Amino acid sequence: MSTKPEAPEKGKDFIRQIIDKDLEKGAYGGRVHTRFPPEPNGYLHIGHAKSICLNFGLARDYDGKCNLRFDDTNPVKEDVEYVDSIREDVRWLGFDWDNNFYASDYFERLYFIAELFIKMGKAYVDHQTADEIRENRGTLKEPGVNSPYRERSVDENLALFRSMRAGELPDGACILRAKIDMAAPNVMMRDPALYRIKHATHHRTGDAWCIYPMYDFTHGLSDAIEGITHSICTLEFENNRPLYDWCVDTLMDGLKRTELFGENAAIYTELAALPGFTDRPRQYEFARLNITGTVLSKRKLIQLVKENHVNGWDDPRMPTISGFRRRGFTPESLRDFCDRIGVAKADSMVEYPLLEACLREDLNKRAPRYMGIMDPVKMVIENYPEDQVDEFEIALNPEDESYGTRTVPFSREVWIERDDFMIDPPKKFFRLGPDREVRLRGAYYVLCTGYETDADGNVTLIRATFDPASRGGWLEGGRKVKGTLHWVSARHALSAEVRNYGPLFTTENPNAVEEGKTFVDYVDPNSLEILADCKVEPAMADLPAGTNLQFERTGYYCADLRDHKPGQALVFNRTTTLRDTWAKIQKQTA
Repeated sequence: MSTKPEAPEKGKDFIRQIIDKDLEKGAYGGRVHTRFPPEPNGYLHIGHAKSICLNFGLARDYDGKCNLRFDDTNPVKEDVEYVDSIREDVRWLGFDWDNNFYASDYFERLYFIAELFIKMGKAYVDHQTADEIRENRGTLKEPGVNSPYRERSVDENLALFRSMRAGELPDGACILRAKIDMAAPNVMMRDPALYRIKHATHHRTGDAWCIYPMYDFTHGLSDAIEGITHSICTLEFENNRPLYDWCVDTLMDGLKRTELFGENAAIYTELAALPGFTDRPRQYEFARLNITGTVLSKRKLIQLVKENHVNGWDDPRMPTISGFRRRGFTPESLRDFCDRIGVAKADSMVEYPLLEACLREDLNKRAPRYMGIMDPVKMVIENYPEDQVDEFEIALNPEDESYGTRTVPFSREVWIERDDFMIDPPKKFFRLGPDREVRLRGAYYVLCTGYETDADGNVTLIRATFDPASRGGWLEGGRKVKGTLHWVSARHALSAEVRNYGPLFTTENPNAVEEGKTFVDYVDPNSLEILADCKVEPAMADLPAGTNLQFERTGYYCADLRDHKPGQALVFNRTTTLRDTWAKIQKQTA
């Protein structure tokens, strides 16, 4: 690995500039080692994708390493289901970890670190209630009040802490607190909690432990144990950084006091030899992702799932990575999006249309094209022989000839979109109407000769004739038509269910709510439209689940990962729409 990468490029984000300077100084022996440390208490969302791309991207760009570490210090909320989903999401995004660790891997070492803090006079057991601790912490303008238990002796604190570990005390009876400064300007530093009692079964360690370390105690120490060089996290942890530093620095000081090691000397000697306690990690914060039209709070996402506002964590309306995957987003589009929004120090709001633009750009290159009719109405081509079937070879992707073609059958009766026909079309409507001629995509010119309606005036059948000389959809040197319609042969059509997903919320900012309301009051009950009997090409019969495609003139879709069964049940989710010129004209003239 090179210890002297090129000088910071113009436009490099501030974190890469920091790393460049560290490497120029020879810090960390030229190493770059990052980590992605999610808590396995829910599914990852698009905000996590930004952190994944940053942490794994730094390791890639600097020929370094990146760990996946599960911050599993709260057994009440964590589950193996979330562990598995997080692994799947990281790999789907295109990354792999150098090591997969858990905070629970370090429970034994963290416990003895806490004991060392007690021996150093840096931690004590506090029997105040949670309400008393909160009340005595003070405010931004007033200092806190020392706990009446703050001056306990080292021996008493050690005995109580060991009683906590032995399971001799109930939940909430006491906590282990750092002994720092109850008058610190940063309220976070006013004797924060290091350990609490929780008699709960852990997804990995079972019932081996009934005390669990707090996140702020665990995080920096885990980084140091793993030899992390640059600990990258989002901006809300900026206020926690002094505690991160205090925990690491306090242990580094304690590891020099060999007279305190006692019978646990082997554990402390092993810690002292780790590179993270000689050249310690540093925390750097970047702006978290805020995106219009959705919520990214894990608490709110859990509420959406538990209250059945959506159909699970992977509902295609959810901003979870699994939701995006099921909807048909590609990992390339999400990585491109994260690259485009960049890494900044200040929070900002990103427009959701930018994410869709990244997606369309990617799918335009990779998605095969098919014809699907969302709201079918039958058209009978009366001068086409009843027993004749033509076959047309139509390109699967005009952007890439290597995709080849698919065979599309044509017969006397075809399905077209109901919206593609109007009895009395306006001037700028270039589709089909009485006595109008259009091109059927890749097939023939057809001329409308009549139509039938039901008692309510709804069109039930369209009659037309075709021009045999226009085979392939073109007439050399002949008359021109303005409209081209997609179609599906009625004799060969397959039925499919199409799910058109729209925004989950009726507002651009569901995080800002009116007084007396919550964000769930803005959930759009019409955000999912199910079209139960669409008509699609026979070439789509065996498409595997997860296949991205474009329904021509309609939008980008994906074969649903759960419900789509090739050859049995065809189910397609709308990934994103195409730009609709006619819709814009209608809006402008309405």
